[in-house]
Amino acid sequence: MTLLILGLGYSAGFVARAVQTMAVVGITQDGRDGTIAFADAEQVRGAIGRATHILSSVPPGEGDPVLAAYGADIARSGAWLGYLSSTGVYGDTGGAWVDESAPVGTGRRAARAEADATWLDLGARVFRLPGIYGPGRSPLDRIGPRIDAPGQVFSRVHVEDIAGAVLAGLIAPPGAYNIADDLPAPQSEVTALACQLRGLPVPPLVPLDQAGLTPAARAFYSENRRIANGKAKRVLGWRPRYPDYRAGLRALNAITSPTSVSAPPAAASQVQR
Repeated sequence: MTLLILGLGYSAGFVARAVQTMAVVGITQDGRDGTIAFADAEQVRGAIGRATHILSSVPPGEGDPVLAAYGADIARSGAWLGYLSSTGVYGDTGGAWVDESAPVGTGRRAARAEADATWLDLGARVFRLPGIYGPGRSPLDRIGPRIDAPGQVFSRVHVEDIAGAVLAGLIAPPGAYNIADDLPAPQSEVTALACQLRGLPVPPLVPLDQAGLTPAARAFYSENRRIANGKAKRVLGWRPRYPDYRAGLRALNAITSPTSVSAPPAAASQVQR
């Protein structure tokens, strides 16, 4: 069996390393490190035809580039399909819990919602991911100001738990699955723990309108939701190895050393695939 990964980046790289029973073929934008270049259509189509399992982690721009270039080939392949999507498809829920039955396409990520829906129509297992953190990409590595946003919470997931969910999904039915930890929390609390673990002073809270955030970071704070992961637990049999940010950051702190500690809060919490 062969797993073809389109977009062999940070999260998909953890999936590739976790797979034990299949050969892994990667596709990247530039064909680095022995992967196939995305623009090499002959090679990509040949890899699609040989794959028994196909996972895409390529985010959309104006549309989904994988579907635009190779959607017909993927639809004909008969392979198991997976797609790393985003919980941003749910938009703002005012802090309410949201599961896979909720409407999508109401938020700021219309292209992501369209790609999500198309992959579902193809029969894929669509893994909807919140803020991703892990080795080298966590608040331990890049600590920024603590934003005072009363009532604002975010869900997050450790990158190793994404890999675990994809592996569990190899024998699961098609559909959407929220892959998030059990404890949505304010980013200010996560930043405070990161400082404590690094032995740094906890910065004061800064009002949102005084934080000097980029438009992208302000958009990040415009949405407020709690991601429910019950379906993934029931159907996939998945359980997060790191059920909350405390467990995840403490584990990372045990294996990493302090580095630079300056970054916008959105970059520290919402690393994308």
